[in-house]
Amino acid sequence: MGFSGIALEAWSAQMQVMAWRDYEVATWRAGNGPALLLIHGFPTASWDWASLWPRLSERFSLHAADMLGYGLSSKPRGHDYPIAEQADLQHALLRAHGVREAHLLVHDYGVTVAQELLARQHEGSLEGLTIKSACFLNGGLFPDAHRPRPIQKLMAGPLGPLVARLMTKNGFRRSLSDVFGPDTPPTEGDIDGFWRLISHRHGQLAMPRLLSYMAQRRAHADRWVGALRQASIPMRLINGALDPVSGRHLADAYRANVPNADVVMLDHVGHYPQVEDPEAVFRAFIAFHDGLS
Repeated sequence: MGFSGIALEAWSAQMQVMAWRDYEVATWRAGNGPALLLIHGFPTASWDWASLWPRLSERFSLHAADMLGYGLSSKPRGHDYPIAEQADLQHALLRAHGVREAHLLVHDYGVTVAQELLARQHEGSLEGLTIKSACFLNGGLFPDAHRPRPIQKLMAGPLGPLVARLMTKNGFRRSLSDVFGPDTPPTEGDIDGFWRLISHRHGQLAMPRLLSYMAQRRAHADRWVGALRQASIPMRLINGALDPVSGRHLADAYRANVPNADVVMLDHVGHYPQVEDPEAVFRAFIAFHDGLS
């Protein structure tokens, strides 16, 4: 089985809906074996994992959800979207399937959700769940090493709601292409699928509030960076070096902050390694997992 991925229509057809609090959460499950929770990034959705999903399902019991404000899940207006709530959602997803031990594979916004889960594990408040390992793809693990794009800064500010209302697919295409590697640009299929997921239920209007994650990272830096420094589980960073947001400079910060840092550099890709070169990500992740036993 190769890395051709799953078309959005087929991916959507595999969705199950989990009722959680007052919301509808789009979820996916496949495969057998050790539980692997995949957490997506901003501003896209769990479809980010579609190229890896079939191969990973041969080895793992996969679990994924579009978080609140993303993809095919509820996108409540005026919501604050705290990272702690997204961590609650991921915990609830695993609990709903009776998972008591899980590995993590996470990207971008998802790395912060994972850091909150690790912080809870360290303090003993992750009831009924043990995280066995964590593998991070490009994301703002350290606030000082995060370099948001101008559009993100603008949308996170006072003009954010106006900018969100004026956002178009062409504007999104430009912004997305800027964070991919020059030799691994997004395809028109990627752009169309991502935009359909973002604009579902007018989700682009939620983006300014979702971007509060940048301020949350600064406010909770001690807790979330501390979770990395104090973690006693195996961890690996797989990093697309050409990412202007969380590229090589993020890997340098990881090495400086995490004891015995395990880093795999992908020198030819940018911010979306799992989309730009899923085969390289698969090899690096499986090598990490195989080394756990």
